[in-house]
Amino acid sequence: MGNLPLQFRGGFLRGKLHSCYPACAEYLRSAWCDQAHREYLYLLSPRRKETLIAMSSAVELLPASPQPIELSPNQRNNLPKLIPRKKKASPPENPLPVPETPVLQISAPLSTYSFTEPTRRLLSHRDHDLFLSSPTYTLILSFVFSLSDSAADTKISSIDLSSAHPNIKLILRILDDIEDIIDVCPPIDQGGSRFGNPAFRQFLDAVTAQSYEWHENICLGPQQGAIIETSTYLHHSFGNRARIDYGSGHELNFIIWLLCLYQLSALPQYTFSALTLVIFPRYIRLLRKIQSTYYLEPAGSHGVWGLDDYQFLPFLFGAAQLLHHPYIRPLSIHNELVLEEEGDEYLYLDMVRFTMASKTVKGLKWTQPMLDDISGAKNWEKVEQGMRRMFIKEVLGKLPVMQHFLFGSLVPAAEGMRKEATTDLAPESEEQVGGELSLFDDGVKHVHRDDAWGDCCGIKIPSTVAAAQEEQKGDRDRFRRIPFD
Repeated sequence: MGNLPLQFRGGFLRGKLHSCYPACAEYLRSAWCDQAHREYLYLLSPRRKETLIAMSSAVELLPASPQPIELSPNQRNNLPKLIPRKKKASPPENPLPVPETPVLQISAPLSTYSFTEPTRRLLSHRDHDLFLSSPTYTLILSFVFSLSDSAADTKISSIDLSSAHPNIKLILRILDDIEDIIDVCPPIDQGGSRFGNPAFRQFLDAVTAQSYEWHENICLGPQQGAIIETSTYLHHSFGNRARIDYGSGHELNFIIWLLCLYQLSALPQYTFSALTLVIFPRYIRLLRKIQSTYYLEPAGSHGVWGLDDYQFLPFLFGAAQLLHHPYIRPLSIHNELVLEEEGDEYLYLDMVRFTMASKTVKGLKWTQPMLDDISGAKNWEKVEQGMRRMFIKEVLGKLPVMQHFLFGSLVPAAEGMRKEATTDLAPESEEQVGGELSLFDDGVKHVHRDDAWGDCCGIKIPSTVAAAQEEQKGDRDRFRRIPFD
């Protein structure tokens, strides 16, 4: 068989002798009587053996050499042209570069700060543009991305609390004390309503009352100015007192609270992994209890990105945790067994698990379509890069989110940004109208948007967590579902 022509061997082994017949005709005429080829017939299947014998007997009927086929000019012109197949075009690359982590500046001495109570300074698009080109913008970006980098390929359980910095344990104790306040300020019966519970205001007042003592213990000592400035961000980390809502801006306030503690040298840089994988998950669990108790309304219609109604940063930090995981893929978020087994170790999976449990409509395709789309990514590196771009564009880059941001001396405003005191704008804690506000010649006014609903004109959006909570109470007479609860 090894002496057979290449074309004959290929067709013969595949059982397609008809495709190699013309090429082997001359060979069969001269070599059929070879003993080695005859012996090979005994190794063939009966069907192939019969085909080869019939083929060999027909060789005598073939001409010694095939006659070339002559084509007329008209026939040549009618032949279809051979066009090579085009390769599938590769998907276009994302034109936005992957954001790098800026170098995080070393905290300055306390004497360099002139402490003041933080206020809003982003009152117009001009103020926002000044912020985006300021050192404060770079500071926030470097701190958030440094937290994300510290969580890369790291499980939550790998953080050893026994050897953690003392202030890590103090912050955990503060969050535990805040959770105890929830039990002291129970929600008011609203007859099945899924809008914000007024008892939330009492809860925030109790947090503010105890805040000064907490910050004295975190190595700030008797620095009254530093405590007032730093504690303001903690007060605004749990939602808006007047509107009883919560969104990505409040989540960012918690991160800025940690940034202020870093600026005051209360949290060294080696504590970042504990901040990301111990402190921040504890904050998320606390928020879930607050949301399920006081039915905080989403600050937007469905979250700025469609990822989640309330949070964003757990997806950024969680994607960093899974960067090079050996078997968990982005598509694994649809596997309930993976969510159950690994949800306690990875923030991304924990967020998906909680979302699926808190929605009355099953399926991410309906409740979180963007999460469903992201699950088709090739690897976690693509997801993490996308989350970085999203944080820049959809959080820091959106005025409706950043207009509630507070500036002091630790996180200073850029030169030229307007001051809240020069306008008739109410303080952030007393602001009743949601959506985008902007400063005009005749005062601060609401800006109407054509690309959104709900968060534009302050239309109240019921809590998405409240639907599951009310259903568990079992009083179906006063419980009525709304689409995609």
